[in-house]
Amino acid sequence: MFSRLTGNTHAKDVLSRLIAKGRVPNSLIFAGDEGVGKRQFALEVARLLICKDISDGACGVCSTCVRIGSFSIPGADDRDAFKRVIWSDHPDVGMVTAHNRSIFVDAIRHLETEANFLPYEAGSRFFIVNDADKMNDAASNALLKTLEEPPLDTHIFLVTSRPDSLLPTIRSRCQMIRFSPLAVEEVERYLIEEKAFTSDEARLPARLSRGSVGRAVAMNVERFIEERADMLSVLGNVIEPGDLAAALKIGEQMNDAKHKENYEEALGILESLIHDIWRIRASGDATRAVNADLADRLAHLAEESGSRDLAGWLDEIETLRQNLAVNINRKVATDALFVGMTA
Repeated sequence: MFSRLTGNTHAKDVLSRLIAKGRVPNSLIFAGDEGVGKRQFALEVARLLICKDISDGACGVCSTCVRIGSFSIPGADDRDAFKRVIWSDHPDVGMVTAHNRSIFVDAIRHLETEANFLPYEAGSRFFIVNDADKMNDAASNALLKTLEEPPLDTHIFLVTSRPDSLLPTIRSRCQMIRFSPLAVEEVERYLIEEKAFTSDEARLPARLSRGSVGRAVAMNVERFIEERADMLSVLGNVIEPGDLAAALKIGEQMNDAKHKENYEEALGILESLIHDIWRIRASGDATRAVNADLADRLAHLAEESGSRDLAGWLDEIETLRQNLAVNINRKVATDALFVGMTA
């Protein structure tokens, strides 16, 4: 089972045992870093429980399997479409997903209604709540009502990269399946075999993906290198006796009209570089850097960083990420982050 999906052998084993024993829970949490395949695993569970042509797994090619994975996600300008379950081409497989940064309570209420209908074609209905951590309190409480007494022929899969953000009462009613970042070799192999990358094209995005196939596939390598150079400049200016004004200017650039869509990507790159500096400082081994092509520069910054609170910097970045959900002033927050890093 799950042979068509890359990595996460432990999750495959757990899910395979549940399926083989006919004990797939009504509610599951698929938890792990962004882009490691959680949603694809959720869809594959649906295929395995619906497909009629199963030997060692769902066939993946019959009409049922193809329809299960075929979704037409509305554009961001169609706000009302996100207030309902978005159905795949199979009438028993639907998904709730966020509009911008929020999952609407109306969508969860629609899920609750649909969960009580009998399946149209399959033996069960399947609902995926994508980025489930983006539910607000109202949406979470609406979902909780369904999780407390789930219909026997309904499965609800919560997909999240931040399971701790879910209500404890939701977590307690779901079995959690944890997903790990993929090995560099697994990501590289996926890019070559599934996305027709050459070995040279696959090497850098696989190395920099932090174990995320989704991140590797979506990576604009040229833009990434430019953004990484900016984030490295920020770190140079806050670690070495540098120019804080130059770092603040980069923060302003991160928030201008041309670059604001890539703001969170830039934060992720900054986190990656800080992790590398921390890793090198702790081990003395620059070859362990994810950004291996910058090993010499990162080793120098690790040496210069002294007793600086790198862990605290990462905490501040994560706090900034969480605060983005409440529409903070990004420019002010970025300036505060960079100034705090110089303290």
